[in-house]
Amino acid sequence: MNSPATSHAALAQRLADSGLRPTPQREVVFEVILEKRDHPTADEIFARVKARRPGISLATVYNCLETLVSCGLVRQVNLERAPTRYCPNLHQHAHFHDEATGEIHDVDLPADVLARLREILPAGFDAHSIDLTFRGSTPSATKPASPAATGPVHGAN
Repeated sequence: MNSPATSHAALAQRLADSGLRPTPQREVVFEVILEKRDHPTADEIFARVKARRPGISLATVYNCLETLVSCGLVRQVNLERAPTRYCPNLHQHAHFHDEATGEIHDVDLPADVLARLREILPAGFDAHSIDLTFRGSTPSATKPASPAATGPVHGAN
């Protein structure tokens, strides 16, 4: 995780590159997203920011999020029929949506997998990004725990 000084410097540089300045509102929204990398919604970000800056409005948070996305500091994660979530991980990766808990987890994609995904595109097409989401749940959420499941696993490495 980035230190506050590194995060502030990255924010200031990206905003400056876009002709914008790092306002206190943009800074706190960015800090909140970086602190707890749980892919929060705008409403969740608003609640976290409001605890620090009681006078901030939801509209200001939305404006800050739009700016952070347009400057390439955070990514939007869109799941079907669900509010947009925000992800500070800018490396190419997939997401796993745990349907039982609603949590979203980052999934690292090895370079060879990314290359293979690009290879299967129709001839003449080139993807600048890949949005891949796995949906499911953890084994414990889909199956009732049996007494044997709580004991040690034999033969596992």
